[in-house]
Amino acid sequence: MAVGALMMVMGCGSGGDDTPRTASGSLEQLAAEAGCRPDVQTDAAELRQATCENGARRYVLVTFTNARGQAEWLDEANDYGGTYLVGGSSWVAVGGAADIAALHDRLGGTVVAAAEGRHGGGHHGHH
Repeated sequence: MAVGALMMVMGCGSGGDDTPRTASGSLEQLAAEAGCRPDVQTDAAELRQATCENGARRYVLVTFTNARGQAEWLDEANDYGGTYLVGGSSWVAVGGAADIAALHDRLGGTVVAAAEGRHGGGHHGHH
């Protein structure tokens, strides 16, 4: 299973610490909370994917219509390594570790580091 293959790095939620609640909403709503304008690359029934820039920060945001789609996407992404920010069962952000850490401060979620796979690290786009 995808989530089992990913190594958890940072928790989510707000249990009295400074971690923000996990954001939810459409791709555009998440981008607005992240402080960027999405450049939509994929607009399909099961997922929407956009690149986003906020100053020097660059990442990919992906929203899903269901948890299964997200799990399948994460399972495939695990082959590429990298750092991901996972928002519940409805979205994922992909980017460099520093970009994801900054995004985590805005969107909450769980930071995960995928195992380095056969393709190497740094993959920033899928599907």
